[in-house]
Amino acid sequence: MALAYLLGKASAKLLKVSLNIPLILVLSVIPDIDILFDFIFKSEIHRGPTHSIIVAILVFIPFFVLYRQKVTPYFAALASHSLIGDFLIGGQVQLLWPLSTNKFGLHELGFSYINIYNPINLALEFTLFAIALIVMLKTRDLFHFFRNNKLTLILIIPIFTVLLPTFVSYPLSVPILLVLPHLFYLVLFSISVLIALMGILK
Repeated sequence: MALAYLLGKASAKLLKVSLNIPLILVLSVIPDIDILFDFIFKSEIHRGPTHSIIVAILVFIPFFVLYRQKVTPYFAALASHSLIGDFLIGGQVQLLWPLSTNKFGLHELGFSYINIYNPINLALEFTLFAIALIVMLKTRDLFHFFRNNKLTLILIIPIFTVLLPTFVSYPLSVPILLVLPHLFYLVLFSISVLIALMGILK
């Protein structure tokens, strides 16, 4: 989410377009919706079709036609998940599905394998989180989450597909150092959703 936010923010500034922060963050985790399928159906499809860059392009074509450059930050957020995050850490990504079921990643290209517990990954993820938090505070983007806005209800998606499933497994499926960013996003998104729900119920 931090990577997608920073890429979205940078591309929006470059293109001089406005940015919907909750939507950027939701799009950044949409490929991981397959984790929910794995959890419910006990399947092993993670990093499959939902991580395909071909699928992402096909889904975004109508939006590019209608909204042109305004869509670029959102596409960058979605694509960064598979093309940068999962490609570098762990690999095994079906980037070209349905054209190919081959799995891609940094270590498939002959480089050293980096998993979620690798110190390089921990340093990268925590640094990106810290930078994103600083930018959110400096630009006051963080305060958008505390406004009564029905659109923030979309934050239910990362809450139930990525954040909560992290904490229902024992032992935890993420390294201890990365629990803090997960908790931060979980609390922030939950507060935002509650504010939106209270606004609807008034």
